Amino acid sequence: MIAIGKRLLFGVLLALIWIVLSTLPAQAVANYSKTNMEGRNFAGEELVGAAFLATDLRDANFENANLGGVTFTQATLLRANLRGADLTGALVDRAVLENADLSQAIAQEAVFTRSILTNLVIEGADFTDALIDRYDVAQLCKVASGKNLKTGVDTRESLGCPE
Repeated sequence: MIAIGKRLLFGVLLALIWIVLSTLPAQAVANYSKTNMEGRNFAGEELVGAAFLATDLRDANFENANLGGVTFTQATLLRANLRGADLTGALVDRAVLENADLSQAIAQEAVFTRSILTNLVIEGADFTDALIDRYDVAQLCKVASGKNLKTGVDTRESLGCPE
């Protein structure tokens, strides 16, 4: 009777360990905070949830990268290539995206707060439900054009630009 109880307890314990381990993420979230990644090639990479806090990303290449839920806080993205990148749900806070290329990028539900968004290329970018400062939206609407090839959404429409 005691042997059956021990086996049952051991089996339950193994089942619990399996449940806990199966719920852990398969890979750890990348943390590039406070690093110099100038010119780094992240093209096509899966960087979901990655943290880029106070990271120097000048001339970095994120073309077609999956940046869903990433955090760019106080990051420097001067001349960064974000063509075709998926920024869904990303947080871009107090970042510098001057002269960056976001053509065909998907930034649905992304949050752009207190960031420098000047001289961007946004042809075909999709900003549906993104939170962007009003001043920045007005500036982006001046250069907004095209339709996103993946989502079919018009860039001007996704920004809420006037007709």
